[in-house]
Amino acid sequence: MARQMRSSTLASILTACLALAFMSGCKQQAASTPAPPMPEVGVIVAAAQDVPDEPEFIGQAESSRPVEIRSQVTGILKAWFFKEGGDVKKGDRLYQIDPVPFHAAMLSAKARVAQSEARLVQAKQNLARVKPLLAEQAVSTKDVDDAVAEELGAKAALEGAKAELVKAKFDLDNTLILAPIDGMIERTKVYEGRLVSAQTDLLTIIHQVDPMYVIVSAPESFLLKRRRDSDAKRIQHPGVYHLRGVLTFVDGTTYEHEGVLDLLDIGLKAETGSRQARVVFPNPSRVLLPGQFVRVKFKGTLKTGAILVPQRAVQQGAKGSIVFVVGNEDKVEMREIQATSWQGKQWIVEEGLHVGDRVIVDGLHKIAPGAPVKPVPVPDAGAKTAPNAVQTKPEQTS
Repeated sequence: MARQMRSSTLASILTACLALAFMSGCKQQAASTPAPPMPEVGVIVAAAQDVPDEPEFIGQAESSRPVEIRSQVTGILKAWFFKEGGDVKKGDRLYQIDPVPFHAAMLSAKARVAQSEARLVQAKQNLARVKPLLAEQAVSTKDVDDAVAEELGAKAALEGAKAELVKAKFDLDNTLILAPIDGMIERTKVYEGRLVSAQTDLLTIIHQVDPMYVIVSAPESFLLKRRRDSDAKRIQHPGVYHLRGVLTFVDGTTYEHEGVLDLLDIGLKAETGSRQARVVFPNPSRVLLPGQFVRVKFKGTLKTGAILVPQRAVQQGAKGSIVFVVGNEDKVEMREIQATSWQGKQWIVEEGLHVGDRVIVDGLHKIAPGAPVKPVPVPDAGAKTAPNAVQTKPEQTS
């Protein structure tokens, strides 16, 4: 019995020794495991640059000169001569109003002119006869006065007859309606046999399409911000009428000709709260069509002291755009920014960043606000890097 107790005691002691040895080995192994490395992140140093400021707006094309075709006389339409939807040249025949009654009216007017001329000749001859007789007292003064009045009446009648002839000739000439400009013509709105009323019935419309106008609308918020930026010298502006327009179609292709802004409305449209501008584009190939919707980017303005960051560095947070920067003690900080527009593959940041901030562009999946990181400079197209400054604290400037 005593022997069994001694054997049990020795086994317990041996087990305890083995457990202590195992625990000691585990502690030594844990102590020899290295700490995980600090995550590396790619950063660029925010720097101020001068970049083109090219706002873009939706616009609608319209012909530079739409001309309504109406008849100057009332009559029956006899024929029309153009191809609907085609090109017409100035002086081309468009419509023919029945000229017969107008030709008759002109002949009648000519006859009245001839009668008035004959009456005037007779009045002059009569006055020439009675004037010498007055000196001989062979006629009374009243006879001479009557002869003078008759001559004056004959002259007035002749002028009236000539005016009627001019009107009759005008009406006859306008029975043939000609194209007043070069352009593209709409379909006809009247056909043969229709009674056309003078200066009332619209026959068709000709559109001058070279050049073309594009009307764009700038919202009031944009205008106010542009005014503030101009007053603060944050933009260099050549003047409104020195701006150039680049046109983009709905399929993303760019129009080969640049336009020039030639008209800015004096006030805002009450319906939309925007200010309209007109850009003139050459259109020799008839690519632009009236009513077409396009995008117009204005070139010529320079934004000074802009901060650009790559698009991949900008994330979307709960309140808008955010970026992560390496702050004091190389710890991650989150910044809310106002990214207003693109410049190539970069965002132009209006607010939230300062020159010298170290912006994280690579390794965003490894970070969390407040966590320490190892910043590594990353060359980025269009952004300046400062390898020596990456390890220093960011300089806060406004």
